[in-house]
This record gives sequence, C-alpha cells and structure tokens, in this order.
Amino acid sequence: MNSLSPNRNGDPYARARHRMVERLRERGIRDPRVLEAMERVPRHLFVEEALWARAYEDHPLPIGYGQTISQPYMVARMTELLEVKPGDRVLEVGAGSGYQTAILATLGARVYAVERIPELAARAQATLEALGITQVLIRAFDGTLGWPEMAPFDAILVAASSPTVPPPYLEQLVVGGRLVMPVGDETYQQLLRLIKGEREHTVQWHGGCVFVKLIGQYGWKE
Repeated sequence: MNSLSPNRNGDPYARARHRMVERLRERGIRDPRVLEAMERVPRHLFVEEALWARAYEDHPLPIGYGQTISQPYMVARMTELLEVKPGDRVLEVGAGSGYQTAILATLGARVYAVERIPELAARAQATLEALGITQVLIRAFDGTLGWPEMAPFDAILVAASSPTVPPPYLEQLVVGGRLVMPVGDETYQQLLRLIKGEREHTVQWHGGCVFVKLIGQYGWKE
C-alpha cells in the first residue's frame, strides 16, 4: 500500500497541483480515479529542487541523463487509456523519475518498473520509498525484453517510443490485457492502445506525441 493522502497539511504545492488537475479535466481527462491520483502524488518531488516551481506546469521537465519526466497531460492520458484496476499487475517500461510509477501504484496496481539507466532507477526507488509507496519493484535492464520472470501482466505502459511493438510485450500480456505506448519514428509518434485477443488484437490510435527513444534489442539502437 502507499501512505499518500490528498491535501497533506503544510504542502506548499497543493494549490498548484489542484490547478494542474483542473487543467487536465479541461483538456478532457474524465476518469475520476486518475484525476484523484494526479492530485495526490507530489510531482515536484520527482524532479530536481531547482525545478519545483515548474513541476505543475503542463510540459515535460529534464531529470538528467538525457531523459525527461512526461508532461502531466500525457501521464494522465496514458493512465486513463490503460484502465488500471486495483490489484492489476502492471509492467512499466521507462520508469524515469518514478512519477508515472507512483500514479499507477496509487491506483492500486502492483507495478514492475524497468528503467534502462541504473542511476535513475535507484533514485526513483528511493523517492517512492520515501513517499511510502511499497507495491513497486524497479530494476535496470533492457526494457524492450519486458520482464518475463514477473509475467503475465494485466497491463503494460511504455513511456518511450519504438518503431513497432516489441514482441515480448504481447507474449507477456494476458488475453484481454491493455498495452499503451508511443509508436513511430524518431521525431514523431502516435499513441497506441492495444487490447490483446486470443487470435487478433484490438488496436486504437489516440493522437500524436513525442517521447524519448526506447533503446534496446527490440527498439532503437544507441
């Protein structure tokens, strides 16, 4: 479980976080559970202190090593499309700072998060533990391989772009499971939502986006 609580006393960023959530609602985010999670998780703690004042603006921010924390709208949109239910086993690829991980865990998921850069993985784990979020496991390795030891997964969220869907994701997803990830070239992608079927998969496209590259055996090469 996690110990986050809404409107924590003495949180100087509570009002800014509330305004962020109101903007998300205005932009079309409708799932009340997603909006509540976004209001509960302190995004500023997932970036450097020098960026805290900008943490609730709707754009990505740098987190080091050439990586970014995704803009709040994209986090909310991908989470909404993933349709996470309490108790779901979720694979997250590209954990970065751990912010998206925290949102998924706040929704009640058991999150298995992969981050290619060991320093970011360690920092994310420390931040999550400091917030009392315990139903998360983060490891540093090639995220394009999925996490076969922890499969199968009810849902997979990938916060990095690939030319195609890596085959391990489909192999490790349960029938009826959901996959959300950006797919496209190096400069522009479309947000994909896939629901795994017995023989055929349901594929939906949800607009353009730009993400860092998914590096690995089934993604981009460095």
